[in-house]
Amino acid sequence: MVHVLDLLNAHVADSFVGRWFRLEGSGHPREREGSRFTTEIRAGVTTWAAMAYIISVNAAILSDSGGTCECPTPDFCPPGSNPAYDICVNEVRNDLITTTAAISALSSFLMGALANLPVGMAPGLGLNAYFTYSIVGFHGSGLISYREALAAVFLEGWIFFILSLFGLRQWLVRLIPQSLILAVGAGIGLFIAFIGLSSGGLGVIGGDVVNFVGLGGCLPDKQMEGLPGYCVGGVLRSPTMWLGIFVGGLFTVLLMLYRVRGAILIGIFLTSIISWPRPTAVTYFPHTPLGDQMFDYFKQVVTFHPIQRILNVIDYHYGNGHVWYALITFMYVDILDTTGTLYSMAKFANLRDPVTLDFENSTVAYCVDAFSISMGALMGTSPVTAFIESATGISEGGKTGITAMVTGLCFFISVFFAPIFASIPPWATGGALVIVGSLMARNVREINWDYMGDALPAFATLIMIPLTYNIAYGLIAGAGSYLVLNGVPWLLMKLSGDRIAPPNMHLREEWVIPSHMTPYWIRKALGRANDDNFEMENRQDNVIVGADGRTDTVTPEPEKRDDASLSSPVHRYQ
Repeated sequence: MVHVLDLLNAHVADSFVGRWFRLEGSGHPREREGSRFTTEIRAGVTTWAAMAYIISVNAAILSDSGGTCECPTPDFCPPGSNPAYDICVNEVRNDLITTTAAISALSSFLMGALANLPVGMAPGLGLNAYFTYSIVGFHGSGLISYREALAAVFLEGWIFFILSLFGLRQWLVRLIPQSLILAVGAGIGLFIAFIGLSSGGLGVIGGDVVNFVGLGGCLPDKQMEGLPGYCVGGVLRSPTMWLGIFVGGLFTVLLMLYRVRGAILIGIFLTSIISWPRPTAVTYFPHTPLGDQMFDYFKQVVTFHPIQRILNVIDYHYGNGHVWYALITFMYVDILDTTGTLYSMAKFANLRDPVTLDFENSTVAYCVDAFSISMGALMGTSPVTAFIESATGISEGGKTGITAMVTGLCFFISVFFAPIFASIPPWATGGALVIVGSLMARNVREINWDYMGDALPAFATLIMIPLTYNIAYGLIAGAGSYLVLNGVPWLLMKLSGDRIAPPNMHLREEWVIPSHMTPYWIRKALGRANDDNFEMENRQDNVIVGADGRTDTVTPEPEKRDDASLSSPVHRYQ
């Protein structure tokens, strides 16, 4: 059997496929050491297993916006108050199952085929929560409609496409202070963990008329009339909440401790399977009109559900100022999210240039991401981004785009299992949100807490995002305080000839003004595509604002690859 696999790997490597993806033994001058066709297939399936939870989680979050459903009452139709509206929202959720699987398949396949990177793509967590709860609002109670929010996402994709072509997207992310970048990621982690704990997930956290938030998890007869999620007593009594905590949460973490592949997906499906039988206290299919409809759809198991309510429903109403507000925030967060993830995954796979710190086919990768964002908007979903779960496939040996293409094919197959993914209850995905949130929150350990000019803006960003349910407000708080706390000392130093300066300013984080990163097609147009010196001229001199307020230039040293870190369990989820 081993001999057969070796022959298969050798034949594929010696073909056009092997040379395109730079497999080991292909003869390409930059072939990727250790890359083999069968290993890439295994890595792609592993990445899909780690990412597949997004199909149900994304649909659950975005359907809270109500999609294109219109509530006939001014109370925005709380769950259970309007059966017709509930049925419409459930149809939107079923559409979003198909959309999420389809756009993940398309974007992952293109990322592998065109950019030759082992990175999976799907609608991003955090961005979908911001789209739903901060922009559209629960059941359409927010700033703009679902259709207008999709218009912001659609335009964002094409703006990113232009920025990526000229290398500006790569340049912009390096302009942002590192502590703020880390704080945004950690703040989004707290945000989605809070969503996982609230009534849209496990239900551990509920509303409180005095303290704003309090314990939830009460039975329906203990909830305040007209205020779902607000308990008058009997908190933490819900059997579905405890099922989600122990099976979807703690059991999943135990699997992760033992490095079981696809642990999050296993936890979600195990919780769902327990919730599928009807005559139980934790059933997801109660004997109601909505429950009967959901159960009838679930019994189909394998079918194709066409997108009916959210396909190409964009309202191009760019005269609304709130649309531009949403657009700017989407762009800022997406620049941090996708760019940071692609850089970290490229480094993890040892595909990043040690001097320029750029990675192979970066312009193509960013263009694929931008194109996928706009296509996702046409299909009714929030922005698509690169997934950190790609690290699981890379740790399995994935080094080329074949890994991402296999991941895309797995997502395509998932389209036809929509009834299964549509029947995953919120208490099954709530634990996954908390777990992913905890992984994202690890960024706080790398924030510069030793200098208040860096620490307080980062903390303001970190705390404002979950407490305001709005990523934009966190960004505004962090960026505004950073400008004041670092701009005022800089101005005083200039006016006083460096005599008035904070005594511990030497502890501040150095802020780098990056040089422009020239894309390959521009270098080729200038006739210098193969001139490495041209790259060095454009990238080696980074301007640094030092602790004394003066500027200097530095040349980056080659990165040192720590091979031991590649097998670390920590890196599997970075």
